[in-house]
Amino acid sequence: MEASSSSSDSDDDFFAPSSWPSTSAAYTLLPSNKKMRRSRTAPAMVSMEDLFKSPTQSVHQFGPTSLVRQAAFLLIIYLSLGVVVYSFNRDHFSGVETHPVVDALYFCIVTMCTIGYGDIAPITPLTKVFACIFVLVGFGFIDILLSGVVNYVLDLQENLLLAGIKAQGQRQFDHGHGRGGGLSAYIVDVAKGRMRIRMKVGLALGVVLLCIGLGSMVLYFQEHLDWIDSFYLSVMSVTTVGYGDRAFKTLPGRLFASIWLLFSTLAVARAFLYLAEARIDKRHRRIANWVLQREITIEDLLAADINNNGFIRKSEYVIYKLKEMGKIREKDVMQICNQFNKLDENNSGKITLPSLLQSHL
Repeated sequence: MEASSSSSDSDDDFFAPSSWPSTSAAYTLLPSNKKMRRSRTAPAMVSMEDLFKSPTQSVHQFGPTSLVRQAAFLLIIYLSLGVVVYSFNRDHFSGVETHPVVDALYFCIVTMCTIGYGDIAPITPLTKVFACIFVLVGFGFIDILLSGVVNYVLDLQENLLLAGIKAQGQRQFDHGHGRGGGLSAYIVDVAKGRMRIRMKVGLALGVVLLCIGLGSMVLYFQEHLDWIDSFYLSVMSVTTVGYGDRAFKTLPGRLFASIWLLFSTLAVARAFLYLAEARIDKRHRRIANWVLQREITIEDLLAADINNNGFIRKSEYVIYKLKEMGKIREKDVMQICNQFNKLDENNSGKITLPSLLQSHL
C-alpha cells in the first residue's frame, strides 16, 4: 500500500505544472555563497548544455529557410525549362501570340496551376507529350514545394501576430490592466498558444476576396472586359476551373496573370483547407467536451487500469481520456513506452540524470 501511495503521489507531482523545474531554476537551487566546480569525473558542461537545449533549435536553423530556397530554385528551373521548350517550338502551339517569353511563362503558369484556358495549347504529338510530362511534374512536385512555402509564410505571419499580441498583453499586465480579453482573446487561443481557427478562416477568405478583386480590376481595365466577365474570369481562374471561353490576351495581362495565378490559386486552396480544418476542430471540441463531462464508470476504470492492480493513477486516467478523445492511439502509447524502456536500461521504472548523462557521453 505504501508503494502504491508513493507512486500515486509521484504522478500527481509530475502532472503539476508548478513542479516542472526550468534550467534557470535548477541553477538557483545551488547555495549562493558556493561556487560551482566541475569534478574531474563529472561530464563536461557541453553535455549539460546539450541536454537543456530544445531539440527543435537545430532543426529551425536550416529547415524553413532551406525549404524556401529549394522551392525557389526548383521553380526557376521548372519555368526556365518550359520557357525554353516553348520558345523554340512556337509553331507547335496554337493561340494568340504577344511576346515569346511572356507567352511561354504564361503557358507554364497556366499549365502548372492546372487551369487550362485553352488559349495556348500544343498541337503536335511531341509538344503534347511534353505538356503531359510538364503538368504531371508541376502538379505532383512543384506545387507541393510551393504549398510548403505558403504554409511557412502563413505560420510565420501567425507567429508574428501571436508575438505582438503577447507583448501587448504583457504591457497591459505590467500597467495593471489585467491580461487578455477584448480583441486579443477573440483572435488568440491563450490556452493552446495559437491563433483561433475562425480567425485563420477569416484571414484566408479575406485573401481570396483580395485576389478575386485584384484580378477583376486588371481584367476590366487591361483586358477591357465588362464587370461581370471580369469577375467571372477571375473566379474561374483562382478556382482553377478555366472553361476557356475567356482568357488573358494582352501582353500586360498575361504578364500579370503569370504572377497572380501562381499565388491566388494557392491562397484559395489554403482557404478551403482552413474551412475543412475548422469543421474538424469543431467536431473534436464537441467530442472532448462530451468525454470530459461524462462520469467515469466501472468499465472505464477497468479499461484505464493498465497495471491491473484495481485502481488507476492520474497518469493512467490522463492517458485513458486522451485515447477516448482520439488525441492519441494505443499504438502511440506503446511506442512511447518502448522508447522509455530503451532509456531505462536498468528497468527501474524511472529515468535518472546520471543515466541520461551517461547515454550522451
